[in-house]
Amino acid sequence: MADPLLDPFQLKHLTLRNRIFSSAHEPAYSEGGMPKDRYRLYHEEKAKGGVGLTMTAGSAVVAEDSPPSFGNLHAYDDAIVPWIQRLTDSVHEHGASCMIQLSHLGRRTSWSHDDWLPVVAPSPLREAAHRSIPKEAEDWDIERIIAKFADAAERMQAGGMDGIEIESYGHIFDAFWSPRTNHRTDEWGESHEARLRFPWRVLEAIRDRVGTEFIVGLRMAIDEAVPDGLTTNDGLDILSRLESDGLIDFLNVIRGTTTNDVLLSDIIPIHGMPAAPHLDFAGMVREATNLPILHASKIDDVATARHSIAEGKVDLVGMTRAQMADPHIVRKIIEGREAQIRPCVGATYCLDRIYEAGEALCIHNAATSREETMPHTIPAADTPRRVVVVGAGPAGLEAGRVAGERGHEVTVIEAMPWPGGQIKLAARNPRRMDLQGIIDWRVSELERLGVELQLDTIADVEVVTELEPDVVIIATGGVPQLPPLDDGAEHVVTTWDVIGGDVTPKGQVLLYDDHGRHSALTAAEMIARSGAELEIVTPERMLGIDIGGMNHVPYARAFNETNTRITLNQRVLSVKPELDKMCVEIGSDHSDHKVARHVDTVVIDHGTTPLDELYFELKPLSTNLGAVDYDAMLNARPQTEVRNADGSFELYRIGDAVASRNIHAAVYDALRLLKDV
Repeated sequence: MADPLLDPFQLKHLTLRNRIFSSAHEPAYSEGGMPKDRYRLYHEEKAKGGVGLTMTAGSAVVAEDSPPSFGNLHAYDDAIVPWIQRLTDSVHEHGASCMIQLSHLGRRTSWSHDDWLPVVAPSPLREAAHRSIPKEAEDWDIERIIAKFADAAERMQAGGMDGIEIESYGHIFDAFWSPRTNHRTDEWGESHEARLRFPWRVLEAIRDRVGTEFIVGLRMAIDEAVPDGLTTNDGLDILSRLESDGLIDFLNVIRGTTTNDVLLSDIIPIHGMPAAPHLDFAGMVREATNLPILHASKIDDVATARHSIAEGKVDLVGMTRAQMADPHIVRKIIEGREAQIRPCVGATYCLDRIYEAGEALCIHNAATSREETMPHTIPAADTPRRVVVVGAGPAGLEAGRVAGERGHEVTVIEAMPWPGGQIKLAARNPRRMDLQGIIDWRVSELERLGVELQLDTIADVEVVTELEPDVVIIATGGVPQLPPLDDGAEHVVTTWDVIGGDVTPKGQVLLYDDHGRHSALTAAEMIARSGAELEIVTPERMLGIDIGGMNHVPYARAFNETNTRITLNQRVLSVKPELDKMCVEIGSDHSDHKVARHVDTVVIDHGTTPLDELYFELKPLSTNLGAVDYDAMLNARPQTEVRNADGSFELYRIGDAVASRNIHAAVYDALRLLKDV
């Protein structure tokens, strides 16, 4: 039976080779606003992987007064054209089509980027996410921005793009036609008809510039799903007019808006939220129009994507985050290797990291965005070797997988009766259970590759050396470490104790987060939801400082709904028993002022300390004495360090066995080291 996902689709004059596309998004890989090699190779990899259409940018900005707050491409600069041409040529070479999303960000940016021009919008309404108070667009602003859209579209056409998509949810284009954001009383906003004038003028100007054959579409919120915003009827009315006037060639359906992190997470759901929440809505829109319908929103597995096409919900299905996890989804479908698709686990590390650190990264595919140096397909080694990996957390399992792909004889040894390491703990939060996919996929890959996985086995020096390894990888992870306290460390429990179920705090609980990552807030969420009276104390200026805005939403919701008390800029100094309570002394880096809390349980999170005894016991037996040649590793060369000619194996440690970090760091350690072993 033919797979509906693999059916070609005719979009105007353009024949797409299948129904899967990667929707426009801004991974922030630009350099000076240009899509140089990193940007190009990221999209080229998806084309190699078989995608029908990859949409770039999210969004490329059309004017200088649309400051690129998250690495946006500079579509207003003529210098972008040759870079766009390189990108489109590379994508086309591998059989995929390529489009780009254009926008003026309006108020959804900050004036303190790039040229420091004032942010502009239809009305001077502050947007919560970026906190700018925009200037109300004057007549000359409006005329200038309309022309800028047309200029940018012409540049993209000159650069070989197959089409463009205008972003119409939360930016200036739709801010004009939404009654929620357009409070004007002039010709650009005094009525519904007046509110449509600006977007119509933009589309007409683009058509005048690029002609009727060039593909132009919208990614549009048909229903903003907020009070005073566009309703479904409003959106369908606008869509009917656009179709009747022949201004657009396709519609990429969105439901919702982007005003703040809460609303954004409804459009781009994270793990713990329903899959494909707007698919039926997109199907309803498809029934109301003759335009091709595209849609992407947490469609992260092949079965759901296939259903969306087979049932006629959409014409093209976006699997954007899923392709960050595995850009070769389509090729694996074609080759009958669906079971080998690396799953998207919905962690949304990709999106959160754009704002936290200026680049999108997949939580468990360290090759994504590093295509210049990191392979998605691991090549076989010239000479098979014997590799022993100790630890079956994300670092150890990735090391075993990569070594197995290299063709080595591999044994992975794990002390626990199950694989998973700290992910096993994280997934105990029901909302985050999808993280288990990081482990399950790797275990499945080890089975496919013939890698031996020994569970419930304590690895000591004798166990390791009896296997006569050529290479030993220590991936034993870490154990909780306590924060520095003046007194009373013996009276606290760790977040691991709580998440693992060894301790169930009751009554009044104080959680001291001196780490700022998921482990602390996961434990806090579980405590809060259990009915205990919780206070979170942190020395940071904000809660969960290393957790991005999208992942912050469900934590904040849990704490809000349970009246959890949050205390910032404070440290726990000491803990001591006092009658039937624990007396907790709290102070601050900012002054000498101290206060006391009396609670039933004190829970702490201060990260981990490496579990590295075995590493140091094996170190004198190794040829390299554990040393890593960073220059060789960073330049994709094999390790050749010899510091002990009498040693019998190479020895390396990775992940939290080196230092307390995160899942992505663990898999990246393993990939970049083992790919050259």
